Amino acid sequence: MFDKILVREEGSIKQIAGMKDGDLREFVVIDSNKANEGNIYLGKIVKKIQTANGYSGYFVNIGGDKEAFINAEERKLENLNACEGQSIIVQVLQEQRAEKGARVTRFLQIVGTFLVYSPYGEDILVSAKIDDEEKREELGNLIADNVDQGGWMVRTQALDAQKEDILKELKILQSVFNNILIRVKNLKAPALLFTNDNYLDEMIKRSQSCSLKIEVNSHILEKELSDKAVVLFNAKAFEEAGIEEKINNALSKNVKLNCGGRVIIEETKAFVAIDVDSGEGFTQGGINRLNQEAAHEIVRQILLRNLSGKIIIDFAGNNEFKFLKSVIDILVKGLAQDVSKAKVLGVSRAGNVEIVRSRKRPSLRDLFSEECVTCQGTGRVEK
Repeated sequence: MFDKILVREEGSIKQIAGMKDGDLREFVVIDSNKANEGNIYLGKIVKKIQTANGYSGYFVNIGGDKEAFINAEERKLENLNACEGQSIIVQVLQEQRAEKGARVTRFLQIVGTFLVYSPYGEDILVSAKIDDEEKREELGNLIADNVDQGGWMVRTQALDAQKEDILKELKILQSVFNNILIRVKNLKAPALLFTNDNYLDEMIKRSQSCSLKIEVNSHILEKELSDKAVVLFNAKAFEEAGIEEKINNALSKNVKLNCGGRVIIEETKAFVAIDVDSGEGFTQGGINRLNQEAAHEIVRQILLRNLSGKIIIDFAGNNEFKFLKSVIDILVKGLAQDVSKAKVLGVSRAGNVEIVRSRKRPSLRDLFSEECVTCQGTGRVEK
């Protein structure tokens, strides 16, 4: 997916830029002082509430400036029945956004290269991307024969791995959870129990088929990553690649297309609205080419900006399915390897193409801007 990854580390902040052919394709900011997705905490119950849909939920203090939220009813777990002041082990599902605290869960998942360990789970599953039935059975049996508790997911990367390496990781993941339980006995809530530092590793894994180069501004990182790819020390990698300018461009509402049209992106609290604007002078054949170019660009923008939740796209011209099938195919193919599990729902009754994408981390806009106190997010001010 990437041919170059740039990493800049300054204090508690780590910035990671995934590049392809000189273009910025993905940008991640990790602040070790904040509740990042995957982190595990010993939290303290602050308040119980009734949600609008009639369910119960709890606000949990995990040490940040905003309280996290957990649903009392969670899949595969007994309903939570807690009281104020009670301690609870939780994992971050969705990171804090400007207006909302993090969303957390009791269903812990510890992610490795080949396996995902769910201490409170029961099932042993094999990635659906492994389509060799014999291999699926072999991998499932390998795990079943070596564990007596917990849930396990065999990841796609295990397909070509040695059995010894898979079993070694199995023991490591179990050890991680055991260490979490030991820390719980010695700490007082709120407290950080486990830090998820898999972001960079995941980006490297997604680029294993490429001749990947990594440039870092830290000699420590250079040494840590030397066995995973070609690593170079370059203190000015971000400046040389023009990352700041590329981010500024990615924050713009308007994205120009080579054909002369443009894509307009509006992020709202309820959904993301994307409009494909043809301008003037396009024939129907030209509109089809415009929409196809726009579809490729929309995939790039979804990944780069980390757009999530419900995404509604209004393509140019006729909104019947037969005219939009080619762009839907482009969207499906482009998002097939998305780690946030985007799903293209198809064409709505109103003629818009709809996508839903898991919301785990803040969008690029949320990372670099906040709501204007004057216009309160409308982008307009009173005359």
